[in-house]
Amino acid sequence: MGHGHHHHVDPEAGDRRVFAAIAVNMGLTVAQIVGGIVSGSLALIADALHNFSDAISLIIAFAARKIARRPRDADMTFGYGRVEVVAALINYTTLIVIGLYLLYEAAMRFADPQPVEGWLIVIIAGIALIVDAVTAALTYAMSKSSVNIRAAFLHNVADALGSVAVIVAGTLILLYDWRLIDPLVTVLIAGYILWQSFREIGPVIRILMLGSPPEIETEAVLETVRGVDGVTGIHHAHFWQMDEHRAALDAHVVIAEGRWNDADSVKDRIKTTLADRFDIEHTTLELECARHACDEPSEFGGRGHGEERHG
Repeated sequence: MGHGHHHHVDPEAGDRRVFAAIAVNMGLTVAQIVGGIVSGSLALIADALHNFSDAISLIIAFAARKIARRPRDADMTFGYGRVEVVAALINYTTLIVIGLYLLYEAAMRFADPQPVEGWLIVIIAGIALIVDAVTAALTYAMSKSSVNIRAAFLHNVADALGSVAVIVAGTLILLYDWRLIDPLVTVLIAGYILWQSFREIGPVIRILMLGSPPEIETEAVLETVRGVDGVTGIHHAHFWQMDEHRAALDAHVVIAEGRWNDADSVKDRIKTTLADRFDIEHTTLELECARHACDEPSEFGGRGHGEERHG
């Protein structure tokens, strides 16, 4: 149920891996542009731009990792961890744009099949596949525990599939002059990119929208608080994810009549129980005695927009 304790890769070693992946992708981009100019192949130059987007996605991920480790300060009292979620949103959005663009290009190719430029394309696509495989290997372990690195990793998986497709399509065209395989394979790759991106972008948006952690039932959290000895109610609850691995709860808790002297130990029991059962490490509780509890409390959130507190 918990979300902590995922960080298997040392941050500095992780940075070195991401930096190596950026360097490899930038080298490939240059090689593809040169190859495209020499062979007169627009397809190779287009693929180079796609690889350049990979390198950019890794640079965004790298910068986000660095910023995320900055200590909290007066401007960012929660710290900078959520920047990784913002970076993931940027990268998934660009992947969706790339997927849609590939569908458009494929449609154009179906309407007007283009001649494909010989063996050079297959050879460079083979080099690209090796580079994508190296990049994926460098970022795979970190992608399991970081939504930010997972987005960059998916960029590379999509590219590796693209390289495989170019090799297959190029070989079939060279053997059989079957030009429609090129746009057909492009549609399959675009479909995969879009399916993965839409699947992964949902949880990212949920974090940015301050949604509750999807793997923890909010009602179960509230029931657990109600079950603590000395508690008679909980309301005005806000339950959200501070970042991918840390959840937070902010709520009003009603202390039973006659137990006010015991309020601090009740609060400690609530915090300990929530940390043990749900791995909720940030809990802010406003205590109310049963006699002076909020009028008409709502279970979630505080007062609505436009309502003011008087008196």
